Amino acid sequence: MQWSAEGIVIGTRKQGDSNLILEVMTPDRGRCLGLVRGGRSRRQQPALQLGNHLSLTWRARLDEHLGNFNVEPIQLRAAHLMQSALSIHGLQALCALLRLLPERDPHPRLYHALDVILDNLEDPLLAGALIARFELRLLNELGFGLDLSECAATGTQDDLIWVSPRSGRAVCRVAGEPYRAKLFPLPTFMKASELRETATQDLCAEDVQAAFNITGYFLFRWVYEPRGLTWPVARDSFLTTWARKTDTVA
Repeated sequence: MQWSAEGIVIGTRKQGDSNLILEVMTPDRGRCLGLVRGGRSRRQQPALQLGNHLSLTWRARLDEHLGNFNVEPIQLRAAHLMQSALSIHGLQALCALLRLLPERDPHPRLYHALDVILDNLEDPLLAGALIARFELRLLNELGFGLDLSECAATGTQDDLIWVSPRSGRAVCRVAGEPYRAKLFPLPTFMKASELRETATQDLCAEDVQAAFNITGYFLFRWVYEPRGLTWPVARDSFLTTWARKTDTVA
């Protein structure tokens, strides 16, 4: 068995004295693992750091085997990402989230979103908005999508400004007003099909924090708690650092 693809490094662990098990996110094969022989060598280690973009060839006798990776660097982001606490924590948080996905289950939209985010982690406001939308997409691809397209109470698609913590559905201004204390504010950028550059001009830290409140609540309620998983410390570290950068309270 053999296949070739591009991938982004999301994890490594030692295997023996000189080898590494490499974990990557690929566009068409999802989250994959494989053994890199000599991966702990001085020659190979620089390429096998979190966030780096690699060309991969995977080989194994049978498809269900761990297999071996041969790797070649395409874009070595790691050294640059390690210069900023915000980038480090953001990268670690993204890697932790991707481990919620089953192995070898393709999620091309998450792969491409990850690639975009890693090129924009220096901009706190944009990075925060992109990661919040990444979490929203992750929920959707895990089967827990929030319905932000129409009001849960009236069916209207206009003036959607809240999210119900019970259903994960949007609520319009008129229907939600009597219950506003129990609802999450819904930032406008979370409703758009894409976060285009023109939309980033209207971003503010309060809206991004509101988005993280929504995605964090549903990630815990629908994913981490039912599975008995430990909440990712990396996400809290990112939000703490992000709040300092944007002068908000996480």
